[in-house]
Amino acid sequence: MPMWGGDMSIQATMQPLRFRIKGLDCPDCAASLEKAAQALPEVAQAQLIFTASELLVTPKDGATVEPAIKSLAESLGYEAALVGAKAQPEGQDARAWLRRHRRDLGMAAGGLLMLLAFVLGLLGAPQIVVRVLYGAAIVIGGIYVAKAGWAALWTAHTLDMNALMTIAALGAMVVGEFAEGAMTIFLFSIGELLESYSADRARNAIRKLMELAPDEATVLRDGQEVRVRVEELHLGERILVRPGERVPMDGRILQGRSALNQAPITGESLPVEKGEGEEVFAGSINGYGALQVEVTRLAQDSTIARVTRLVEQAQAERAPSQRFVDRFARLYTPIVVGLAAGVALLPPLLGLGSFSTWLYRALVLLVIACPCALVISTPVTIVSALARAARAGVLIKGGRHLEELGWLRVIAFDKTGTLTQGKPQVVGGACELHADSSHECTVCQDLLAKAAAVEGHSEHALAQAVLDQARAKGVQAVYPAAEDVSATPGMGIEGLVDGHTILVGSHAFCHANGGDGGQLCAQVSEAEGKGQTVVVIKDQCCNSACYLAISDSLRAGVPETLAEVKHAGVERTVMLTGDNPFIAEAIAQKAGIDELHAGLLPEDKVRVVEALQERYGRVAMVGDGVNDAPAMAKASVGIAMGAAGSDTALETADVALMNDDLSRLPFAIRLSRRAARIVRANIAFSLLIKLVFLALAIGGISTLWLAVLADTGASLVVTLNGLRMLAFREGR
Repeated sequence: MPMWGGDMSIQATMQPLRFRIKGLDCPDCAASLEKAAQALPEVAQAQLIFTASELLVTPKDGATVEPAIKSLAESLGYEAALVGAKAQPEGQDARAWLRRHRRDLGMAAGGLLMLLAFVLGLLGAPQIVVRVLYGAAIVIGGIYVAKAGWAALWTAHTLDMNALMTIAALGAMVVGEFAEGAMTIFLFSIGELLESYSADRARNAIRKLMELAPDEATVLRDGQEVRVRVEELHLGERILVRPGERVPMDGRILQGRSALNQAPITGESLPVEKGEGEEVFAGSINGYGALQVEVTRLAQDSTIARVTRLVEQAQAERAPSQRFVDRFARLYTPIVVGLAAGVALLPPLLGLGSFSTWLYRALVLLVIACPCALVISTPVTIVSALARAARAGVLIKGGRHLEELGWLRVIAFDKTGTLTQGKPQVVGGACELHADSSHECTVCQDLLAKAAAVEGHSEHALAQAVLDQARAKGVQAVYPAAEDVSATPGMGIEGLVDGHTILVGSHAFCHANGGDGGQLCAQVSEAEGKGQTVVVIKDQCCNSACYLAISDSLRAGVPETLAEVKHAGVERTVMLTGDNPFIAEAIAQKAGIDELHAGLLPEDKVRVVEALQERYGRVAMVGDGVNDAPAMAKASVGIAMGAAGSDTALETADVALMNDDLSRLPFAIRLSRRAARIVRANIAFSLLIKLVFLALAIGGISTLWLAVLADTGASLVVTLNGLRMLAFREGR
């Protein structure tokens, strides 16, 4: 969903505009607003996002839509405010207060009149007086309900809940059940109010994400500290973050050191120590030290802004269960309305009772015809789960991916950077003269220095390990940078160092360039058998050679995390890697992986994922969001690691673990499974209530007010049940 800023009071634009709608409580009824907005002559396109309580409107060329949208929303009983427009000061006088609360006051006045009529009836007051009071309660309490129902019928040509309740109340008066009509309107209004407050809880959980980043920052300009709004900051500017303050912008620390609480972004419970050169995220809480930070992203591009934007987009995407419910509701309502018409007309015509008796039963059916509880059963649960996940550092891109997570049977993991640290280190090595690296061999030291001169041209992780080892031994600057450097992809690199041709690469690479067998080969094979990656260094001129054993250690807590994944319901874990089988096997055993596929190219990983899907169905792929993008795209769910600050991972993955570890994965799976259970329970409960009251209505057992109580009560039950996802705990 796009984010728009600035003053939007002038509407002569083709860009979509966002209107915040106040008072949305039922998706089925609120859909009337979307349909009516689409029919406005000034509007080219309109989309209502119930869970965000927003209406996206694309005006026709040159059209001004704000007045029309506000007028339409008001006619349907809602309030519309343009997001990003300069807020108009609201009046504080009694007239303004009465205008804002007129519907609530009407409901209260209707309730008091109904109570007065009930008391007078008990005291034996004339029946005409009691009926007049009940009628007044219906009119005063139901005038806004009737107006909204008529507006929906006139503009959107739909019978929404307001229209059905109005017909039921008027019908009750026709058959002489004035008390029933008053109770119908009063209970409906109470239910609408409570549903609106409940639905707003889930919406506010999303909106609070954006409020985590402060609106202002202290910027250092010309040696002075100046407080400015974050929208006014530019890339490269230097801002000051004092202890206890929230970081206002994404940036890089230029000066200072502190512990930062990054929970709003990554869900980490413990503060993270950071110093010069390290990234910080907007919304993080600074600990003990003052920091000077260089702005690296504008306010609208910060990690927290992008996460909020993506969560808003996720709300607009309907889950499969929600699409099913929506299709069912579109059929259910007209069928029940038709059934109500048949109940009102056919039995009296067949001589099976009076018209007033069957009309009353038909009115009860009209109340039951509104599918509010059924339609709201899914979106509130989904948006609550999405908000809870985002708060824990897990970004799920919509209801479809949330449901897919809950159905996973297999999870495939990339090795490097996912299960392992992704930072290979030299753990050993030797040459033909010495069996281990503990001996300070001058030949090995010289070869390491020459290798550093060659590897200085490479960005490969193994090259960095060689350079780190050279720095640790103090030989990184013995020789100048190599000349005539050339690389053989997947094999190695060679270059000219001080007149010597130096090869740095795999054992096979050096053999292909004139290497021979012998003791070194045996040592290399032994190291590879231990699951270590071997880099051979060979001086072609001196015919001397050595090797470095490099290992990428397993991430802390990976075995425990994979065990938790199994406890969460995943049947099988698989590792996909391009590394050699010896190394892959060693890592797989330590991690507790069930199935291993090594020596894979990116296209091979895609084929393995396809094969897993054929065998098991739903399969997830966990990687870094870049190297494993093809396999992640093919999988049922693509899960990116360490997405905080990474544009590619945030945009390409279906699920993004903001922190750079797997600890949130079991939580995400359990969250999705719980959400799926709640959705199923809500749908089943809503359908059961409808079926029971359909039978009771036709049998003449249910009353109007009892049907209203059941409908609004069911809506509240499923809403509150869905809101439980906001409090979902991370423990098993």
